[in-house]
Amino acid sequence: MNRKIAALGLFAAVAIIFGYVETLIPVFAGIPGIKLGLANLSILYILINYSFREAAAVSVIRIIVIGFMFGNMFSIIYSLCGAALSMTVMTLLLRKTQSSIMAVSIAGGITHNIGQLIIAALIVENRAVFFYTPVLLISGMVTGLLIGYLTAEVSRRVRF
Repeated sequence: MNRKIAALGLFAAVAIIFGYVETLIPVFAGIPGIKLGLANLSILYILINYSFREAAAVSVIRIIVIGFMFGNMFSIIYSLCGAALSMTVMTLLLRKTQSSIMAVSIAGGITHNIGQLIIAALIVENRAVFFYTPVLLISGMVTGLLIGYLTAEVSRRVRF
């Protein structure tokens, strides 16, 4: 049990560090709101090797810490909503299908963006934000593919 708690603390620290590194990268591809999602590497690894509950705990910790350090309350709300939807979808895919890590990660990237669009539409009370959907779907696929590949590599090389 102590080993698991220590490992989850380490994953939270790595996710926070990756979140910080992302703040140093200028807006990805010149499109506002798009990030690589490097911190999700830790979350996906936890989902694969531990449980939804543990991944959710680390994700919430990461979102709150990064949000207070580099964002604001709105960025925390957007991130929590995107994370809740994407982690639910990724968990279902991992537990109920034979989907690859890459497919699970792509689904996570896409649904994270969809979750953020939904909360944005509710906050601004305007459905016009959904015109941004194609851009976010493509970015979710690309970043999900990258994070999926990196998670697969880490899973092959690192065991906790």
